[in-house]
Amino acid sequence: MTARFCVLGSGSSGNAGVLECDGAAVLLDAGLGPRQIAGRLKTAGLGWPNIKAAILTHTHGDHWNELTLGHLFKFRIPLYCHPRHAEFLATESAACQAIRLAGLVRHYQSNEWLAITAAVRGLTLPLSHDAEPTFGFRFEGAKGLFGSTWAIGYAADLGSWDDELAKALADVELLAVEFNHDVNMQRTSGRPAHLIERVLSDDGHLSNEQGADLVRAAIRHSANGCLRYVLPLHLSRQCNRPALAAAAVRAVLSQISHEIELHLTAHDVPSAVLTVGDVVESPLRPAVGI
Repeated sequence: MTARFCVLGSGSSGNAGVLECDGAAVLLDAGLGPRQIAGRLKTAGLGWPNIKAAILTHTHGDHWNELTLGHLFKFRIPLYCHPRHAEFLATESAACQAIRLAGLVRHYQSNEWLAITAAVRGLTLPLSHDAEPTFGFRFEGAKGLFGSTWAIGYAADLGSWDDELAKALADVELLAVEFNHDVNMQRTSGRPAHLIERVLSDDGHLSNEQGADLVRAAIRHSANGCLRYVLPLHLSRQCNRPALAAAAVRAVLSQISHEIELHLTAHDVPSAVLTVGDVVESPLRPAVGI
């Protein structure tokens, strides 16, 4: 069985992605408005009726949108989140209150496998970020004769990583990891000193070099050489350039014997729609910024 993945938007102005398998789709974060999401879902031939679950990675405002949470309630779409996410949103979001009262909130804990849809399960991966708690995910398809039919790794907001996270992101076909900033551009950006230090801290955001090191470590821990796609996430518009993030990724991929595709992501347009699983198809649209 195959699955399709698309980053609908990635950046400080709003984050969302979609993972579809067997006709049922999962919305990963809800930081764009419902009309934006609907328009970008069309890239993958999907619409709101296909969304069967939504997952919140953390509670920073670029990862949830009040109108979109209202849309989840309207369509009776379950929202997967950590109990502390739900506690926070209960004081900030009337739509989340409605979702909770309707019995649509599904709590998850750290390092827990979730049966999200009949064809998709996900492992919650705690990340180091200043919106505690924050999570990445390892998504997998149904088990086949030789294990899971596909696997995807996703870590969008984190200031540092360890070997346990790299191991959890190993042996995937698609790896989406934060490449937020160029350190020199960050330090010379003219931003307030406290903001610069926050971004550069262990609870802030990964630089291009840190993101590349995480990709390299995940590859080093991989046994089956199945990685096909790398997607840099959350590029800063002020303190990064797509070419710099791409160069950092390519420096890693140049050391790999098999071909791995690089697909940049952006805040204002969806990424390529990428297929993983038994039969690998070509993307439905070209990659952004390459």
